[in-house]
Amino acid sequence: MAPAGAAERDARFPLESGQGLRLHNVAVEAAVLAGRKGIKVTLTGETVRRFQGMSAKEADDVQARAGQYAIVEGIEFSDGVISAEIAGAPSPGAPAAARGFVGIGFRLRDGAYELFNLRLTNGRAEEQERRNHATQYSSLPDWPWFRLRNETPSRYESYVDLQPNVWTKVRIDVRGERARLYVQDQVQPALIVNDLKSGAKRSGKIALWVNYGSVAHFRNLKVRHAQ
Repeated sequence: MAPAGAAERDARFPLESGQGLRLHNVAVEAAVLAGRKGIKVTLTGETVRRFQGMSAKEADDVQARAGQYAIVEGIEFSDGVISAEIAGAPSPGAPAAARGFVGIGFRLRDGAYELFNLRLTNGRAEEQERRNHATQYSSLPDWPWFRLRNETPSRYESYVDLQPNVWTKVRIDVRGERARLYVQDQVQPALIVNDLKSGAKRSGKIALWVNYGSVAHFRNLKVRHAQ
């Protein structure tokens, strides 16, 4: 999948098929959601079976180490801006803890990567604590969400208005060891991270990420490298 309309420092990936994606524990198919073309990303049947029978803690540990994502081929990213439209919801028969976990990984190299993800059913939950966990930063495999929440509560999560199965614009601005997550057309970031765990100079691939018990949709990925 070659970038469409790519300039020297910019690239666009429509994401209307699985072409140009390298799959890791996930399956990808073309899909239409709310009248817009994109792709649907789900865990493979084998991966789902691996998690069945595990406790929530066991599943979290395995997911942090193994990862479930589709790598976007043909581009290397360090600093700049990643934007896309994403959507998601819990999958049929998902565990009660499923929230519709969908995200974008970046600087992925040798199985380690930075990640911003949304918990799409948390945005309008009737419990404030769940709303406060609508967005999440993690750095996998060493800094999964549960470690960050235990050691530094509320520092790497925040509230933002979200709905499941609704196309949601996300923009990730990465500069050295700092990153900002913007949701929809917000002027101010929904989540600020000033200490990316991979440091200031790492580079790597961009990945479309989904978690166990969730169905993810992606479209219109754009990448602008820092000058």
